[in-house]
Amino acid sequence: MTWNWDVAKDFLPELGRGLLITLEATALGSILAFALGLVWAMAFRSPTRFVRWPVAAVVEFTRNTPLLVQLFFFYYVLPTWDIKFSALTTGVIALGLHYSTYTAEVYRAGIDGVPKGQWEAATALSLSRGRTWTAVILPQAIRRVVPALGNYVIAMLKDSPMLALIGVVDMLQKARAEGASSFQYIEPYTMVGIAFIVIAYPASLLMRALERRLGH
Repeated sequence: MTWNWDVAKDFLPELGRGLLITLEATALGSILAFALGLVWAMAFRSPTRFVRWPVAAVVEFTRNTPLLVQLFFFYYVLPTWDIKFSALTTGVIALGLHYSTYTAEVYRAGIDGVPKGQWEAATALSLSRGRTWTAVILPQAIRRVVPALGNYVIAMLKDSPMLALIGVVDMLQKARAEGASSFQYIEPYTMVGIAFIVIAYPASLLMRALERRLGH
């Protein structure tokens, strides 16, 4: 089979539309993962075990269950309980929830890395618990973990093709449709692969540079 430039040219607009969906799912999933991960990390430090234990159970269960299983559960099982979302919303929820369990550990490491003296200084200044977290601890902790969080964004981007299995019309789904209609598969799938490289590789280099910068 030889490369057909006409097929590649015709597929390019569809690739662009699929790319927008891929980026949307990744961006929204990342926001959800970062927000939920911070909630889990804060709950881990709760003085009440009735908060810590259920959160720990949810996090461990989610982390040790394949993303694809969670994706199918949300898309096929929840509607039987009258809980229905669009395919894209389902994908965003699955990505966000799954990766929140990893970002929670990143946040927890960042919080544990804040020097004990910072906590003592906040106590000496009679700061409230909420003010201590928002003004002293979290700004320092989050600065430490930004590169690691960025790496999980890249991981989510590379996992986003799974959403095509529930009907999200991303780059992979566009490639499948093009292949089915033209019987030319090498061009669309190769272009999708290149698109992921073009996005993910520079982002990886940026995260490494940011990690070095913040490490100094």
